[in-house]
Amino acid sequence: MKKLILLLLVFVSVPTFARSFDIEVIIFKRNVEPSQVNEAWPSSIEPIDFDRSFSYRDKKMMSSNGAFLLPSGYYRLNKQYQALDRHAGFKPLVHVAWRQTDRGPSRAPIFHIQAGQDFSGTFANDGRSLSQIKDESPDGTVPPALAKGPVNELDGTMQVYVQHYLYVKTNLDLKIPGQHEVVLQDAVTDTASDDNDDDAEVQVGNLEPIKPKTEVKDFLNSYRMQQKRQMRSGETHYLDNPYLGMIIKVSKAR
Repeated sequence: MKKLILLLLVFVSVPTFARSFDIEVIIFKRNVEPSQVNEAWPSSIEPIDFDRSFSYRDKKMMSSNGAFLLPSGYYRLNKQYQALDRHAGFKPLVHVAWRQTDRGPSRAPIFHIQAGQDFSGTFANDGRSLSQIKDESPDGTVPPALAKGPVNELDGTMQVYVQHYLYVKTNLDLKIPGQHEVVLQDAVTDTASDDNDDDAEVQVGNLEPIKPKTEVKDFLNSYRMQQKRQMRSGETHYLDNPYLGMIIKVSKAR
């Protein structure tokens, strides 16, 4: 009996370690013009919440969040990357792998993903062209808050976490130069047939809105891939929208 109790005490005293997962991700864009996509997209979207997010290149933050980058020898999606890279219809933007511990959504690392072309020489971070801002500015300059860069082609967050099951959550914006309509002025017109009518109420009652005057201007449009997907360890999963795609594989670390 004493030996059994001793064995139990030894077993309880042995520390338990959280599971770790190796995660490999490829993010790529589709080489397609927005005009060729038969899908409605919102003209404006809510800004992405970057609280708690950090770059996977930040070793200190990675370590403090129970994660570290894996060398290329751990990559298992090289064939998929090469196939995308050779295909004229796609362009890989990110290929990275890391190891992280088993954590829930409140503690798992949230990665700030930035890749692709930097548009800060042409566009402000609100999407407007720098030339438009300068033309509209009294002193012909771009306010520092709008000139704060870089303005990356791919910008957003992704998180892999465990909540009974494995999940990946993405909020990724792909920015594509294009155009949009800008409202220049609002106007009303008096449709009363008698210009000499002294009845003010009738005149007001006959005021009807007309279509606002607009102008087409250059704009850096954002197309968001906002998804949450349940995954299985050891399987390769694919997420996409008409502009962006992601291949992800999560495996138990050995």
